[in-house]
Amino acid sequence: MKYKRLTKEQFEALHQEFSNFLATQSIDKGEWDKIKSEKPEVAEQELDVFSDLIWEGVLTNAQYLEHFSKNHIFLFHCQEKFIQSIVLKALNPEVNFMEKEGLQWLSDNLFTDTVEIHLGKKDYEDGRNTSIFDLITQGAILSDGQLYLQINGIIQA
Repeated sequence: MKYKRLTKEQFEALHQEFSNFLATQSIDKGEWDKIKSEKPEVAEQELDVFSDLIWEGVLTNAQYLEHFSKNHIFLFHCQEKFIQSIVLKALNPEVNFMEKEGLQWLSDNLFTDTVEIHLGKKDYEDGRNTSIFDLITQGAILSDGQLYLQINGIIQA
């Protein structure tokens, strides 16, 4: 398995896609139930293969990631060959970017000496999708890139 198995909830949400996946292998519901009871290791392999297919599609289409912690915001733009980052750090220990007030504080203080801004660019070490998956397993979430684009636009201006 290249990534990680989807959760039960994710499988339930992707029920139709999983049915289609099994159908491409000529496995109907009756056959699937038989495999689960008689060959559970084969069923496990099918779940893993399907999970990897879903992850591969999600990661291939990922363009922006965000990771928020109490005093840091990490914004990533996933290019084809490299990833660009904007890291915002609050030097005021009372600020909490996990709360609405923290984000308002950032808006009010972005260009003061209480916020550090670091820009970065890094080539993918283990391939694009694997690198993005690693960021997700560390807590990053997929985003529409709105915050990255806003901050980048302000910095570049």
